[in-house]
Amino acid sequence: MPNHTIGLHHFHVRKRIHLKHEKFPHPNKLKRIVDKLIYGVAIFGIVMTLPQLQKIWLDHNAAGVSALSWSAYAIISVFWLAYGILHREKPIIFANSFYLMLNLLVAIGALIYG
Repeated sequence: MPNHTIGLHHFHVRKRIHLKHEKFPHPNKLKRIVDKLIYGVAIFGIVMTLPQLQKIWLDHNAAGVSALSWSAYAIISVFWLAYGILHREKPIIFANSFYLMLNLLVAIGALIYG
């Protein structure tokens, strides 16, 4: 199994060189830190939408929530998700898959309870 991992690592390194991507992990310490922090930022954004969902779906109160705005956020998430898939960027795919689902839930809830 360790040889399989080394082989895959070598394949990915060669692919990054061929496609002229930056090295990963990047030699710049700041870029390495940001590469790791972006997952936390994605999770934080998702968690911050949960109180809005609670207010709408559990309390059945969508006062002051714009279905149009949240629908627009969902459309934006679709484009970011497509971008992430095309560029194979896991943080973008991860975050925008959840953002799309949550934004749609808020928009639908705003239409139902607003």
